[in-house]
Amino acid sequence: MTDLKRIYQSDLPSRAIAVYLYLRGRANKEGVCWPAIPTMARELKMSESTVRRGVRDLEKAGFLSVEERFRWNHADSSNKYVLLGRSHSV
Repeated sequence: MTDLKRIYQSDLPSRAIAVYLYLRGRANKEGVCWPAIPTMARELKMSESTVRRGVRDLEKAGFLSVEERFRWNHADSSNKYVLLGRSHSV
């Protein structure tokens, strides 16, 4: 089953599906991308807290892995998002 079929058949809220599709559209062929929460919120026309809830929903359901990243000076950077179980035929 493809990742899209799995996500559409899931019980995830629409915010999580929208965030997944956003990340999927920006991921490289390994399923990795690094967008910032404010960027996702602006482009999805959602609040930052709604995007964060969508990310948590995806993590909990096993569709996404999130790794915090930091700059050389230990300042926050955008998270690394890895799509799990992604179909390679995009």
